[in-house]
Amino acid sequence: MSDYQVLYVDDEDDIREIAEMALGLEPSFEIRTCASGPEALESVRESRPDLILLDVMMPGMDGPSTLERLKLDPATADVPVVFITARSQPQEVQRFLSLGAVGVIAKPFDPMTLAEEALAHLKTARG
Repeated sequence: MSDYQVLYVDDEDDIREIAEMALGLEPSFEIRTCASGPEALESVRESRPDLILLDVMMPGMDGPSTLERLKLDPATADVPVVFITARSQPQEVQRFLSLGAVGVIAKPFDPMTLAEEALAHLKTARG
């Protein structure tokens, strides 16, 4: 039995697949993936994850819009969200944190350290 459920949300199939394999390196993670914001919102209603790794730029409902919807629902408002983005300039990171994200991981991420970074964000968010 895994200790933590992690949801990875990205519209790009190949990135999702790499992230799932990379996150799978952490034995305490159970990983689920979604291809869009609406799919993530539905998945979270079915099974609340301990951490959401959320791509910023997606067609339709982007990452910030998805986070806003999560924050509006009392059942998901406190689920920690880490944005995954190529937009990693300091002012952009500050904007993402001001939206309620607990962290930002730059794209392209390092598959060998993604699980370690995710675990660190999860432990920080839990206090």
